[in-house]
Amino acid sequence: RLSCIRNNVWLASCGVLSSGLAVLSSFGLMLFCGVPFVVTVANAPFLILGVGVDDMFIMIASWEQSSRKKEKSSVESLLAETYAEAALSVTITTLTDVLAFFIGTWTAFPSVRSFCLYTGTAFVFCYVYTMTFFGAVLVLNHKREQGNRHWLTCMRVDVGRDQAENSCLYNACCIGSCSRQPSQPEGEHPMSTFFKKYYGPFVTNKWIKLLMVLLYGAYLGGSVYGCTQIREGIDLRNLANDDSYVIPYYDDDDKYFSTYGPRVMVVITESVDYWNESVRLGIESCVQNLE
Repeated sequence: RLSCIRNNVWLASCGVLSSGLAVLSSFGLMLFCGVPFVVTVANAPFLILGVGVDDMFIMIASWEQSSRKKEKSSVESLLAETYAEAALSVTITTLTDVLAFFIGTWTAFPSVRSFCLYTGTAFVFCYVYTMTFFGAVLVLNHKREQGNRHWLTCMRVDVGRDQAENSCLYNACCIGSCSRQPSQPEGEHPMSTFFKKYYGPFVTNKWIKLLMVLLYGAYLGGSVYGCTQIREGIDLRNLANDDSYVIPYYDDDDKYFSTYGPRVMVVITESVDYWNESVRLGIESCVQNLE
């Protein structure tokens, strides 16, 4: 927002900080428990940041809707209304993510298992920090706005009749507009207005609804066809570093030996007397029979 009072820069920054705290907490706990850190775990912070910022947007939107409905309500009731609106969706999305990654710990690949452990634990911490730390930040930001304090300096900003007497530089830095007219209360967010007045009526039109059903049918048919084309398997190159010796090994193996089929190995699990000539002849005869 242009308004220096209604601006939520610090609120957004604390939402990103909440995701960062979740990453630090999960990494610290897993390292303390002795879970090995592999290179694939380095991708986890980006996933946590995406989910954490999404939860932040849901919390802020619910807070603003609650504050718009109950302008003179107490902070406790506003926060309770916000959690009633946002906590359910945040909980469901976090629960599905945590289950998905913890189920991934059953894999036989140690690198994938470590990645799922780190990421699933980070989702749990992200949920905890969103419900506690970020909720407190919402309250502090609300008190700052109620006190007409600047978003950067937290100094009280005089708005009202005296705005016309201030200089243009003062109004631009402290209020957010060079206009010398008294500031008006900020209305509904433009994005909310777009979805309410334009997108909603457009989607609920009967012809548009029919088109949506047809498009979804085509999408569903394409998805079913795509499921029939999926091949099972995993490329082991994706589980190693780019500079690992494993990459050229698998490249050469596919290039020179893929036409020969799978390699067959014979393992003798018993303890035999290899010094005995008759035993050695028996082993060689077995190998010849297998060939």
